[in-house]
Amino acid sequence: MAIRFIEIHAADAAEKLNNEWFVLENPGEKPFNTRNCVLSVRRKGQKKKRNLGTIDPGFVLAPGDKMRVLTGNPGRKAHGEPPKDDTPNYNLFLGEQILARPGLELTLSLRTLPVCRATHDPESPTGVKS
Repeated sequence: MAIRFIEIHAADAAEKLNNEWFVLENPGEKPFNTRNCVLSVRRKGQKKKRNLGTIDPGFVLAPGDKMRVLTGNPGRKAHGEPPKDDTPNYNLFLGEQILARPGLELTLSLRTLPVCRATHDPESPTGVKS
């Protein structure tokens, strides 16, 4: 599976959860369905991951497609306005920031097998540590 994190963006303020997001891309040749994938985070230097939840109903990434996954709820004005461009948005409806700490590792897993991982680096132009 060729799914990858291509961008990670932390929110400027703790309550602006629709300004905290990451972008997934499918550079492969086959579509990928994120239904039942589990998103988890792990702090730098820790072994234990914290599961944020299962992506359900999820979305399908066709070859070459991208999807922006936002932390917040689109119905809450307090979470701020989501970015508006050609990349579609998918909301996780979480109630707190997840990308506030540099060095945080994001993992997308399907049936306990990691599909893709990325480490947040705020100094990088894309926010993803190379």
